[in-house]
Amino acid sequence: MQLIKARITDYRSVEDSSIFDVEEDVTCFVGKNESGKTTLLQALFRLNPVEPAAFDEVVDFPARKTRDRKKLPANQKIPVVRATFRFDDTEIKTIEEDLGPKAMRSPEFEVVIGYRDDDETFELHYNEAAVVDHLRSALDLPAAAAKAISDAKTIGDLLDALDALEEPPSAASALADRIRGWRDCDLGLYLIDKYASPLMPKFVYFADYDTMPGKVSLPDLVRRRDSGDLKRGERALLSLLDMAGVAPEDFQDSDQHERLIRELENAGNVISEEVFDYWSQNQELEVQLKVLTPETGAQPPFNEGPILQVRVFNTRHKASVPFDDRSRGFVWFFSFLAYFNELEDAGTTDLILLLDEPGLSLHGRAQADLLRLIDERLAPKHQVLYTTHSPFMVDPDHIQRVRTVIDMERGGAKVSSEIFKADEDTVFPLLTAMGIEMTQTLFVGEHVLLLEGPSDLIYLDVLTEIAEANGSTGLDPCWVKTPIGGSGKLSTFVTLLGANKLNVAVLVDSSTKDVGAIQRLRDNDQLARNGLVEISEFTSAADADVEDLFDRDFYLDLVNRAYATDLTTPITAADLNAKDPRVVRQIEAEFKKRNITARFNHYKPAAVLLREQAALTPLIDPATIARADQLFTRLNSLIPGR
Repeated sequence: MQLIKARITDYRSVEDSSIFDVEEDVTCFVGKNESGKTTLLQALFRLNPVEPAAFDEVVDFPARKTRDRKKLPANQKIPVVRATFRFDDTEIKTIEEDLGPKAMRSPEFEVVIGYRDDDETFELHYNEAAVVDHLRSALDLPAAAAKAISDAKTIGDLLDALDALEEPPSAASALADRIRGWRDCDLGLYLIDKYASPLMPKFVYFADYDTMPGKVSLPDLVRRRDSGDLKRGERALLSLLDMAGVAPEDFQDSDQHERLIRELENAGNVISEEVFDYWSQNQELEVQLKVLTPETGAQPPFNEGPILQVRVFNTRHKASVPFDDRSRGFVWFFSFLAYFNELEDAGTTDLILLLDEPGLSLHGRAQADLLRLIDERLAPKHQVLYTTHSPFMVDPDHIQRVRTVIDMERGGAKVSSEIFKADEDTVFPLLTAMGIEMTQTLFVGEHVLLLEGPSDLIYLDVLTEIAEANGSTGLDPCWVKTPIGGSGKLSTFVTLLGANKLNVAVLVDSSTKDVGAIQRLRDNDQLARNGLVEISEFTSAADADVEDLFDRDFYLDLVNRAYATDLTTPITAADLNAKDPRVVRQIEAEFKKRNITARFNHYKPAAVLLREQAALTPLIDPATIARADQLFTRLNSLIPGR
């Protein structure tokens, strides 16, 4: 059975959420702090909670509408949650085997809960006449008896007709007894009692503060367990003991501590292995459980032993710390999985998981681990609804899962699937998530060649085409050429892309000030081996730009064409300072000498070559093609397997 849509009214900050659809696997509620996301989950939780929870009319009804509430008749139920569920195919088949193939007009039904009545109200869509026909058709009656019950259209009519038979066959008596066994002899109530209510999923609510305690007094834990006063985090701790096959009472026998410790180690290992299937942040942790005696002067309840302490051992640093002292993110991750396993092991397998701001304390990559846990471990078996305001908890591949939550000035929290109609603060995590995805994919591939600017990209493309046309080596198309807008950004981009385990190489001018920083990145394995490629490797000068790959006169022609309106006379080789090895610096000096107000732009000559490629490329000399061949051979060698 699945939850397919819901509506929340008159609950705390929600006066009317409007109807919102729920995805069959994962639904993500995005909104600002205090927008009402938690309120929505807490209301849904009360539909069929896995642990006791109820509404309090005085506390939970919106304060602004108190006067309206007091005007309502005392016995009038006030709806809070209207939820629509759908029987799955297997459940419908079971119902049809029981009541006939046309028993249900729709697999969907509505459940309403609210104030002043702890019971749910169900609205199912069934075909009573078809059910009567099915039940009647199963009876092998004499002609007279069959005729006597043939006019019945309702279950009540059928029961009256069966009771009126003078000598009813055993099958007719059995059917009458069966109907009398239904609550109030009512078909709708029978469907509720037999199918709708028992098959409804249990709702599980888990928040950041529900984490497992690092230390408990076992006698105190036993007392509160027996009185039903356990918190969710403590239930997670009990689930660890249950996985070990022990109970808190077992620790009273001091002779058994060694065996119990071994069992606890085994239980800790089981849940740790599952955690580390999804926790990529630190694989060098082990969860340990220790049995301690109370400390002198300890405050209640820790003055009563034995004390069970959970510790986390770091195999790298060879030291352990109390569970409570680990990062909040790890503590939440571990606690949730332990609590979830306890529910599954208890046989509560049909669940709807309500996760309130999961991963709030997690690093961005760990939040990605949590999304993977949701998709791979939880969603295949259970519906998951979670709230967030973190862009890392919004999966850009599944934007259809998102529902925005906005706290309106009048009417409280509203839920909508029209995600980009929300205000800019609400939609910010979505835009950020999409931006992160774009930076990961738009200009990035497995093999990334970072360039200082777009002019470098044009020159490499043109030279590749010319080189290949002349039988020489061009740049391998596996390279994703990525201009990053200046040499000062190179080391930053190398760090970002290298962190994603991509094969990164950098083509730089030999005079780039950032070369030293990039070399350090290469030394730290964030750059491909020999992945720092300097232009000077392919020119006769130690100081060179990508433009120095070309013959100087050819490049001057590009400059003169690009700045024809700014130059009174073309620049010639004789105008330049031949002692300077870099042609770009020579031209910049000539611009300054001629008092040309336009700042020399590296891109403009490259754009001329691109626009007039057909006319200009035949003018490129063999020496330039040879230098390009050397450059491309060097770059292509950095692709593994080439």
